Amino acid sequence: MALLTTSFAAVADDDIKNDEFNPITTGVTALNITPDARGASMGDLGAATDPDVNSQFWNPSKYAFAYSKAGVSISYTPWLRKLVNDIFLANLSGYWKIGSNDNQAVSASMRYFSLGEINSTDDGGNAMSSINPFEMSFDVGYSRKLSEKFSMGVALRYIYSDLGYSSYSGTDQSTGASAFSADISGYYTTYPMIGRNECQWSLGFNISNIGSKVSYNGGDDPAFLPANLRLGTAFTFPLADYHNLTITADANKLLVPARPRLANYENQEAYEQALQDWKDMSSITGIFKSFSDAPGGAKEELREITFSIGAEYCYNQQFFLRGGFFNENKYKGNRKYFGLGAGFALNVIKLDAAYMIATAQNSPLDQTLRFTLSFDMDGIRNLFGK
Repeated sequence: MALLTTSFAAVADDDIKNDEFNPITTGVTALNITPDARGASMGDLGAATDPDVNSQFWNPSKYAFAYSKAGVSISYTPWLRKLVNDIFLANLSGYWKIGSNDNQAVSASMRYFSLGEINSTDDGGNAMSSINPFEMSFDVGYSRKLSEKFSMGVALRYIYSDLGYSSYSGTDQSTGASAFSADISGYYTTYPMIGRNECQWSLGFNISNIGSKVSYNGGDDPAFLPANLRLGTAFTFPLADYHNLTITADANKLLVPARPRLANYENQEAYEQALQDWKDMSSITGIFKSFSDAPGGAKEELREITFSIGAEYCYNQQFFLRGGFFNENKYKGNRKYFGLGAGFALNVIKLDAAYMIATAQNSPLDQTLRFTLSFDMDGIRNLFGK
C-alpha cells in the first residue's frame, strides 16, 4: 500500500542521482489531487482565478466574490488509467451566498478516492480474499468580504483513509485512520484601467490541511497530512467585445518535514533516533520544520516548490479554451505535464473537460481525463420563476 503514503511521482529519469532523489512523503495523498477539470486544464492551479463552484479546493475565500447566489458541481477523474481501470476520484462541491449584501458564503465539498480492488493470495498463489481501499474527506467552509477588494475564508475537514482489512494476517481488524484538518485562505481582486480597457488582477493564498496526523497499523506508522501552502496570481484583460484572456500562475510547497534517510546519518543509531523524532513530531511543529529541514539546505528547499502556469480564453462566459503546464523538480517527484481543456456553458449548466499530457511517455499520469458538471442553482430558481 505504498501508493497511499508516498507522492504520485512520475518515474524518475535515468540521470537522477539516487542520493539526491528525496520526495516528500505524506499520508492521504489523494487530498492534493486536483478534483475539477477547469483547474487541471490550466496545469493544476486556481488560487487566484475567478470564483467558481470548485473554489473549495483551491481557495475557499473566493466564494465571497462569486457572481451567482449558489452553485453545485460534480467531478469525476479516472486515475492512473494507463495502469489500471478501477481507480478513480469523485468530488462533489457546492456553495451558497448568505447575508443581505451577499458578502458572505458557506460552502462544502466531499471527495471519494477509490484505489480499486486488491486481491490477496496465499504462498501457493491461490486467491484468499479481496479488499477495496479508499480515502475520503468532507469539509465545510465559510468566507466573508472584509473590504470591497479582499476576502478571507476558513474550512474544516474530516478525513478517513481506509486501507481495507488485515486479511493478510488472518484478522478482521480495520486498518482505517481518521484525521481532522483546517484551511485558511485569502483573496484580493482589483480592476485596473490599462489604456481604455478595464482589466482584472487577483492574488490568492490557501494554507490547506493544517491538522492532525494519520496513524496506520495501530499507530506504529504515523504519517503527516499533505499540508500545503499555495500562492497564486491572475490577470484578465479584454481582447475585444465578449473576448477575454486570463494569464495565471500558482506556486505550491508542501508543509511537511522530510523523512530522515539513512544515507544522511553517520550511523544506524543516529538514523533511528532521527526517525523516531520525526514520527513523534507534531504536525504544527512539522509545518515550521518543513522550511529548514532539507538535507541539501536552501537549495533543496527551493526544489520542493512546484510551479503551474496557465491561460484561459473566454467568449461571452459561454465558451472556454484552456491550457497550462505543471512542473515539479526531478529530485522531488519529477511530475511534469501539460494540461488542455475546454468548457461550455448553457443557461444554468456548465460542462468542463481536461486532458493531461505528461512530458515522459512512461508517466502513469499521462492521458488523465477529468470531467466536471456544474449547475447554477440561482439560475435554476430564476428559470422556474421562484
